[in-house]
Formats: sequence, structure tokens, C-alpha cells
Amino acid sequence: MELVDRVTVVTGGGSGIGRESAKAFAAEGARAVVVADLNEENAKRVASDIGPVARGVRLDVSDRDAVFALCRDVEDEHGPIDVFFSNAGYGQPGGLDLSAEDWQHMMDVHFTSHLYVAQALVPGMVARGEGYLFSTASAAGLLTQIDSGPYAVSKAAAVAFAEWLAINYGGDGVRVSVLCPQAVRTNIIGDDLTEWDRGNQASQDGVLLPEQVAQMVVETIREERFLLLPHEQVATYMKRKAEDPDRWIGGMQRLKKRLGG
Repeated sequence: MELVDRVTVVTGGGSGIGRESAKAFAAEGARAVVVADLNEENAKRVASDIGPVARGVRLDVSDRDAVFALCRDVEDEHGPIDVFFSNAGYGQPGGLDLSAEDWQHMMDVHFTSHLYVAQALVPGMVARGEGYLFSTASAAGLLTQIDSGPYAVSKAAAVAFAEWLAINYGGDGVRVSVLCPQAVRTNIIGDDLTEWDRGNQASQDGVLLPEQVAQMVVETIREERFLLLPHEQVATYMKRKAEDPDRWIGGMQRLKKRLGG
């Protein structure tokens, strides 16, 4: 799919990958770019930087009614949404020490929000025979995340849901892609990369800039590929994990010990 004259929505668009992807969509000729973020001020600032094709709005992606309302508002104003990039996310270290509410909220943001978007948009996309759902998961959803249980589990759910959508609706013209990066310089890892590096195995494979990933997002939409792995090493790790899960888990246990866990 080409982005020229397309109506697009980007969640988590106030910073990082979302911000740069919104800019890239506009640069590709999108007719409308709706920048949605929990931080309305950031969303409006990004939209202002982009120009008249963009609009910034506040959105809590864990709120089903708000997601449905945004989709209705955008389609009332611009016509059918062609590309919805579900990119909102956040980080939180911890595991069994965290409350059930902490786990649930991360599931709501990283998985259930994608379900809401699909419920709102897939019927119309199927009727038109065209549409694109793009979600940001993580390499953690494919490999796990040592220092955050809910992050790993919620991102795995996001990957599984994207695959399910692609299998069930790809034949009806709904294109589905999922982004699974390792380290990207965003709000999730913050500016103190030295501190973040102490507890994260992904740092050894390099930290990408959000604008680099945004260009990969555009290319993936153009080529209509399902899985976007900005860090090529992740494909190798996935193969090793699939070939010998016990060896993979043993290696991750040793890595955890080296990291001081």
C-alpha cells in the first residue's frame, strides 16, 4: 500500500516512533494524519510541526469508548481510515511483585487496545476490501523481557493477535503488520542509556533512532510485510529459540545472572 492520499491514525504519536511515523506518513503524501496521544499537548505539538494535514488529539488507548469515538470522528471528517498505527506503549519493570492491576493495565495498553481498534475498523475494511492495521509490539513479545513480566506477556499477546488478524482477515483485503524492535531511543528507555543498559539484554544489539524505525514502518506498509524486525539479530534468536527451547531458556537464565538478576 502506498500512503499517498491515505487517511492515517497514529497512537502514541506525541513522541518517539509514533511522532516520527506521523511525520513520515505526511511526507509520503497522506491526506490526513491524526496524531493521538495520552499527552494531548505533545500530540498537538507534533501535529503543528507536521502542518495542515495533521491534527493532534488526546486518546487513552485502554478506553474502548474513546477508541471507537476517535475512529468515528476521523471517518466522519476525512472518510474511511486507511492505516491505523497502534503504537502507544510504556515500560514498567517488575514481575510477581507487581499488583494484578499493574499487569492488567499493561495488557490493556499493549494488547486490548489493538482489539478495540480491530473491532472498530475491520468490518468497514472488509466491506471495502482494503485497510491496514499496524501495531507496535516488541522483540520482547517474541523472545521475552527479563526485567518486566507484564511487558513481555502483553507484547507476546500483541504479536499473537496481529497474527490471528492476518490469518483471518488478510484474505478480505485487511493488511496487518507488527513491529518488534529491540532498543529504540524512546521514552520507554529514557535518556540514561547507561542505567537502562544494566538491566536489558537488548542493548548489546544497538539502540536505533525513532526516525530510522519510522522509515522502516513506511517501507513495510509499502511492501505489505507482516513482521518488521528493525534489529536483524532477532530473527536469529527466534530461530534458536524454536530449534531448542530448553537451551534457549538456559541461556536466558545465564544472561539474567550476568545482568545481576
